[in-house]
Amino acid sequence: MQLYIGCSGWSYTTWQGPFYPSNLENKQWLSYYSQIFNYVEIDSTFYRIPNQFMVKNWARKTPADFRFSAKFPKVITHDKKFKDVERELSLFYDAMKPLKDKLLALLIQFPPYVKITEGLEALKQYDFFFDDRFRYAVEVRHPSWFSDLAYNFFSNNNICLVWNQLDRIQSPPIVTSDLLYLRLIGDRSIKENEFGKIQKDRAQEMEYWSDKFRATQENEKSVRAGIVAANNHYAGFGAATANMFRVMRGLPSVEWGMQKEIENITEMQFPDEQASYRKAKQKTLLDYTSN
Repeated sequence: MQLYIGCSGWSYTTWQGPFYPSNLENKQWLSYYSQIFNYVEIDSTFYRIPNQFMVKNWARKTPADFRFSAKFPKVITHDKKFKDVERELSLFYDAMKPLKDKLLALLIQFPPYVKITEGLEALKQYDFFFDDRFRYAVEVRHPSWFSDLAYNFFSNNNICLVWNQLDRIQSPPIVTSDLLYLRLIGDRSIKENEFGKIQKDRAQEMEYWSDKFRATQENEKSVRAGIVAANNHYAGFGAATANMFRVMRGLPSVEWGMQKEIENITEMQFPDEQASYRKAKQKTLLDYTSN
């Protein structure tokens, strides 16, 4: 199972200093980030459908082996609740085409009030909803979904049921496709101006999920890829959380910020022969909690 571990987004001003060098322009952040981690979840697509120029830039600024997932726009999932969304779906799919070869999945996030009956009806109603150019992952937040009815539906359609860790709900670690997708979300108690260092000890939770990844890797040979997306709200610093999970899974720690020299990242383009990303020794957890 190939692991893709990273963060929910990369464009955080409070990361400048703790993660991005202070003299690095924000237009260079994705290029820099993609030298540290091999994956990122695009959060901005939830708030508005991007244009193709922006999506082409995301592809151009990252190495060939770098991977993305992208959240479905909330106008589809939350505002219109999957009703009369043909136009929005078409716009979204067309916008994401330039990134198709680097997309692990499109993430469909149901609001927490959507129960299984309403949600399955929405997913079953539209044949056009699942464009076979893309892979899909579905995140649910109502406990009515945690049943064989949902698991069988997702398994029969090879759709990934997202594992999520919030403070009030934790999804069961059920494998429904050849893709695993874990979202470490937490709650909203950590303020945005506090991002950039670990604020909460989540090690025990993370060990639990790391064990589930290990068990899947050992017992589910059909699972080809595993995604972990760490949110800043989870522990305070998504990059540190992602790095801790890497180490738990036996991957080398990574370094960033003032520890890492800026090398060849200015508006860089990545041909196929530059497909590797950097891996190096990282500071300990104490370095994130003591500042």
